[in-house]
Amino acid sequence: MSSDYLLYLMNAGFQSVQNYLALHVLLCLIPAFFLAGAIASLFSKESVLKFFGADAPKYVSYSVAAASGCLLAVCSCTVLPLFAGIYKRGAGIGPATTFLFSAPAINILAIVYTAKILGYDLGVSRAVVAVSLSIIIGLTMAAMFERGNVERKKIATFGEEKHKNSAMLFILLLGILVVPEIFSTWTMMAAILIPLIAVTIYLSFKWFTREELSSWMGETWFLVKQITPLLLIGVFFAGIIVEVLPSEYVARFVGGESVSSNLVASVSGALMYFSTLTEVPIISALTLLGMGKGPALSMLLAGPALSLPNMIVISRIMGAKRGASYITLVVIIATLAGLGFGYVIG
Repeated sequence: MSSDYLLYLMNAGFQSVQNYLALHVLLCLIPAFFLAGAIASLFSKESVLKFFGADAPKYVSYSVAAASGCLLAVCSCTVLPLFAGIYKRGAGIGPATTFLFSAPAINILAIVYTAKILGYDLGVSRAVVAVSLSIIIGLTMAAMFERGNVERKKIATFGEEKHKNSAMLFILLLGILVVPEIFSTWTMMAAILIPLIAVTIYLSFKWFTREELSSWMGETWFLVKQITPLLLIGVFFAGIIVEVLPSEYVARFVGGESVSSNLVASVSGALMYFSTLTEVPIISALTLLGMGKGPALSMLLAGPALSLPNMIVISRIMGAKRGASYITLVVIIATLAGLGFGYVIG
């Protein structure tokens, strides 16, 4: 490998990091970290376990986990601090991984955009299949790893008023996270976002004690330190991988509806980094080059759910064995879903 080509790849990696920081830190990652820190510190364990805990009724916990992704416009990396907050708070690994898969896969903006660009068959199939697969993945992870699950550390709980305030804070922080995805112009975004942030800060000081606010900031900073370095390293190498594996090269192996083409699409999508909605134009370009609809669905499912930085951080949060199991499940199930979709429409 020549020094010029190596320098080119390094520059591609740094450019990937630069673009990521410019596009995602201010409006995506920072609100996501604050939201995750609030979940980890200001929400009582019972309020989270009510829907996500291992002891909650499965029809409740998995339904909420699968559907909650519709409320968030997050990519495979932005969802990580939210997942870490839920998982750390005591949620069962089944509902937590259901949420981890569903949140980036079925946000409303991505589904609508997919239908408009790639066709309503792929748009509807992406939504329906992603919800179903997220539950299957969660149930499988629970069956594999929740036997003999140990109790997490005791967490202080709040009274009824604190539950109410925590829920209201969650709604406000969720609004801060979602507003940039709704409004395309900076003027409209600022007109809504700035007052919303100001209200959130004011009510936070009004509702919570100094100790609780300190705990919130501490949890947020812990997540930033744990996730951000690995995230940036992963984004750097993901930028290099995109250069090493150009779309034209990948497209040669994902034509038709065979098992191999769906597997290649699933693995390729898992290795690439797709920020929110960017998977759609990339896959649109690949379909013009001959990509089959089955492989397109496989990449639509695996791509937003996984990426190289995502895999690194997931393994750090859950442990290497659980992380590898989750990654393998996503790739296999996305492949089978694409194969089935190609067979149905074929």
